[in-house]
This record gives sequence, C-alpha cells and structure tokens, in this order.
Amino acid sequence: MNGAAPGDRQRATGDHAIRIDGLTKRYGADVLAVDDLSLSVERGEIFGFLGPNGAGKSTTIDVLMDYVRPTAGEATVLGFDAQRETRAVHERVGILPDGYGLWDRLTGRTHLEYAIDLKGANDAIDALLDRVGLDRAAADRPVGGYSKGMTQRLALAIALVGDPDLLILDEPSSGLDPNGVRLVREIVLERAERDKTVFFSSHILPQVEAVCDRVAILNRGRLVAVDSVDGLRDALGTGATVTMTVDSVPANLTIDQVPGVQSVTVDGRTIRATVDRPEAKVAVLDRVREDGAGAIVDLSVEQSSLEDLFSAYTGSAPPTGATEREERR
Repeated sequence: MNGAAPGDRQRATGDHAIRIDGLTKRYGADVLAVDDLSLSVERGEIFGFLGPNGAGKSTTIDVLMDYVRPTAGEATVLGFDAQRETRAVHERVGILPDGYGLWDRLTGRTHLEYAIDLKGANDAIDALLDRVGLDRAAADRPVGGYSKGMTQRLALAIALVGDPDLLILDEPSSGLDPNGVRLVREIVLERAERDKTVFFSSHILPQVEAVCDRVAILNRGRLVAVDSVDGLRDALGTGATVTMTVDSVPANLTIDQVPGVQSVTVDGRTIRATVDRPEAKVAVLDRVREDGAGAIVDLSVEQSSLEDLFSAYTGSAPPTGATEREERR
C-alpha cells in the first residue's frame, strides 16, 4: 500500500480527536503514574505515544476510555468528556489495549459477533477476519488454542468493529511476525487516508517513525517532547550523518569548518560527517571536492532514528520488557 509520507497527509479540520488538560493520576500515596499531562491530537492524525516502561502511556489510555478515573485534570475524546460521556466515547472508539483478555472457550467468530452486537454495528465477520489476516476456519475454533499472533489479530479485528472514528492501539504488533507488523502499518495508513484518527503506542519505533504524523514522548509521567520526528531532530540538533567513500582523502580536509558540521571521522577512504542542519549536507560534499578529494564512489545519508531521539529525550534505551501494568503491580 502506498500511503502519503507522515506529515504530508491532509487532515480533517475541526475539534480535536483527543484533548488532555492537566491530567494527573496517582496510585496510592507513592506512585505518580501521570503528572500534569496536556496534549491534543487532531482528527485524521496518526499520533505516536511513546515512553519507557512505566512512563504513564497505558494509564493515559485507561483514562481516555474511563477504565480508571484521573486524580486531577480532564480529557475529551471526539468532543465527548471521557468520564461523563463514556458511552458516546465507546461507541466511536476502537481499542486494542495492552494486556487485553479473551475468553478461551469461545471461538474467534463468537468474539466478533459479541463485539458487533455490543456496538450495534453491521460488520461482515469474514471481511473483518480477512482484513486482519486471520484464517476463517481458525475463527471457528476456541481462542484458547490460538497462538499469540492469532489472538493479536483477533483483538485487532475486534478493535475495527463499527469502523471507529478513533482507533487506539497499545502495542499492536505484540506477538506478530513481520507480515503481521506490516499489516498493522497498512491498516493504520488506510484509516488515516479516510480521515480516521489513530492513537498509536508501540515499542517498535521504526514502525512508529514510518507512519506517525507526530509523536509525544513521556518520561516518568511527564510530557518531555511532542512534534513530528523531523521537528524532534531539529530541536535536539541531531541532524544526519553523511558518509562518503572517495578515491583518495585529501591531506588537508576542512569539512569540520563547514557551518552545521558537528563532527568528522575518517576511516581509510571513508569520510563521515555529522550535521545538524539540512543545508550542511550539500555543503559537506562541495567542501570535500574543493579540498581535492578524489571521485566520490559511494554516498549515503542517514537521519537520526526515532530510537536515537527516544534515548536522547528519556536517557534510556527503547523499552522491550515488562508492560506498565506489570510494573505497577
């Protein structure tokens, strides 16, 4: 599927899909899960919601769905108060939560029948199964015998029931093989092209970077950054790394004097320059030629990844371990 690049899609105008103002959630006297969080998500936007384990992501989603009540602050979802108009929210939102529960003795088809009836929808079950790549014959077996990937596909199908205006995905790729991960990406992009909103929390940061218009990063319950990935790069000055292989490296290499160049390394005939502004990439190439380098035989430009930015903003590696719910126990 060929979707527009993140940030290039035309988004619906009007009120926000999600608006959070001063949200705080405490568990007892000692655990501050979310600390005065304020952010907004536009309609039609794919919004990434990131943070280390225990940062407050799942707690925030729980508040949006009124699974837990905030200690302070408020949230609206599609214009409805998350705590006072819960039914209206649930009718319009599809959610794949982290740590969802399914009934082992019921078939996948029965789960979907129940979800369709609960929402008063008229979805075709086989179409839902096909959309998430779950075998129709498997849907007639009890889910207690499903693999992790199969249960994840079923949970995603349940989230899509009723063609929700807002899709909330909390670790949607958990247990999926590469084909399943690609399927999630296709579904997310497809919904954005139809002006649906996706609120997307995942530890697979390259996938987030590939689809999200903007991302928010939480750390210890507080919002530490919110912007497009390019905007986060610009704010940190992480820029890009230009790597070139030349026939011969000049004796007097002066690209470290080019404005915007942060560092330069030379390894044999390979020159690497880290730059913090877009125009410096071309200036580096020009300077290498001016310094008398031989022909450039290979060239690559690597942007700072979302994983690099995540580490810079949170001081930690991207999370891969326990979920927030596990850490709260």
